[in-house]
Amino acid sequence: MRMMLKATMPVEVGNAKIKDGSLATTIQAILAELTPEAAYFIEDQGKRTAILFLDVQDSSQIPALAEPWFLAFNASVEFHVAMNADDLMKAGPAIEQAARSYG
Repeated sequence: MRMMLKATMPVEVGNAKIKDGSLATTIQAILAELTPEAAYFIEDQGKRTAILFLDVQDSSQIPALAEPWFLAFNASVEFHVAMNADDLMKAGPAIEQAARSYG
C-alpha cells in the first residue's frame, strides 16, 4: 500500500545539523535505507519537512520507517495512506456505491 510519510524537524535540530555538516548526509542515508518512490522537501509551518511516498506491505514496517527520523532529527512523523490516479480510478465503483447508499 502506498503511504505518505511526513517528517517535520524542530528548527533547532535542523540548524544544528546544518552547522555540523550532517543534515544532507543523514538525509541521504535515510533515503538510501527507506528507498521511497518519491521524496520532497518543503517548509511546513516554518519547519524543515520531508515528504516521502513509500510502498508499505505491512504495518509492522512503520517503526522502521519512522525511527530514523525520530532518532536523527527528533522529528515528528505522520503516516497517511495515499493513492495515485490509477488507484483512484479503481476506487470509482465503491465511491459511486457509497454515493448511492449515503448521498
